[in-house]
Amino acid sequence: MFRSRLFGAALVLAVASTANATSFVVTTDTVVRGVAASTDATSDVTSSFKDDKVVRAARDDAASFVASQGNIRGVKLESAFAHIRQQAPTLQASDAQLAQAILAL
Repeated sequence: MFRSRLFGAALVLAVASTANATSFVVTTDTVVRGVAASTDATSDVTSSFKDDKVVRAARDDAASFVASQGNIRGVKLESAFAHIRQQAPTLQASDAQLAQAILAL
């Protein structure tokens, strides 16, 4: 009787550890994909608009936007967002990603 309980407990622990490992892998993969997408968008913007006057003029507004977590939206930053989206219509980046890319210039 003791052996069957011990075997049952070992089986439950094995199944539980497999489930935890699987959820950890899924969570890690999701986070890595999100960071990769953000990095790709940032690098696309920084390489394309490095010398663009409209985008460079929005640096201070971008810093305020990032520091306030999106609460402060300056006129120059809004202009830069519109300019970037017009120049690169296929770019799938959020305002936060664009603001971070502008700061990276």
